[in-house]
Amino acid sequence: MEARKLQKTGGSTYTLSLPKRWVTGSGLKAGDAVFVDAIGDGALVLRPKPDERGTSRTKILQTGEGESRDHILRKLIGAYVSGYDVIEVRFKAAQAPSIRRVVRDFTRMVIGPEIMEEGRTSIAIQDLSDPTEMNAEKCLRRMYMSVRAMHEDALEVVRTRDETLSRDVEQRDEDVDRLYWMVAKQYSLAHLAGPAKAESWTSSGVHNYLLVAKLLERIGDHAQRIAKAAIVVGKDLEPRLLKELQSASRSALDILDRAFTALMAEDVDAANRAVDRLTAVEKQVDGLTHRVADFRGEELLALGAIVDSIRRAGGYATDIAETAINHVLSHE
Repeated sequence: MEARKLQKTGGSTYTLSLPKRWVTGSGLKAGDAVFVDAIGDGALVLRPKPDERGTSRTKILQTGEGESRDHILRKLIGAYVSGYDVIEVRFKAAQAPSIRRVVRDFTRMVIGPEIMEEGRTSIAIQDLSDPTEMNAEKCLRRMYMSVRAMHEDALEVVRTRDETLSRDVEQRDEDVDRLYWMVAKQYSLAHLAGPAKAESWTSSGVHNYLLVAKLLERIGDHAQRIAKAAIVVGKDLEPRLLKELQSASRSALDILDRAFTALMAEDVDAANRAVDRLTAVEKQVDGLTHRVADFRGEELLALGAIVDSIRRAGGYATDIAETAINHVLSHE
């Protein structure tokens, strides 16, 4: 970085000389226009041509013969998360029925993309979502409320072994995934704006929000795991064991509540208090681990999975609290 002095010309105009290397490297000459963009932290970005962020970005995906559904789906999600406005899938005519099913599954799994054009050997998908209407903070709030309710319902499945409720928890996990991919896409869009703008977005929270979104997505995964494992338990649990499982789950959710509130309020002290509560949760879970060791076979595996998922939910919630601390301190 080098310092250059402002010079005043006329009554109210200030000029600044530009580095010759940048001018010549950008193909500029005397009389050419230079485009100036002011960003949030008071910095100015100089561009040799207008900012093209408003132009549509297209990704073409060519599917291979015999390529599996999961491989195609991962590529579609990758293109979506990378911020492409249009995704065109090209394939051979013989692949058309299977590719169309994958593309339709994809449009149901994410927020925004819709099929716009469909030909014999290609399908064009356009992302119609508006990042300003569905920003990262809104996504996080929805994810938090969803995973919290999922864990409460998962423990209800442990009590009742309600298969309908278990399937409902599993379906809601898909909604949490959709919100996570939306946050990941917004992270990519922030960095498409260029290094200076990306730095501004990161300091306002988009990087830490992506970390929190991933942690919430994992907490949702463990709620689904609890709900599925609860169906395997073939008999009513003794009241004391059920009460201890519910107590440990509530303790883990208490960390989540405190951590997320601290993140939104940017409260370091509250985040630290949330982290301090993990020790109590681990003590409860250790006791439960010894209790379920008396079971055998599939019930032992199922109850072990439930206890482990409660432990992990508390651990991920603690990670959210630690991210909240980093988030606040990074832009104080």
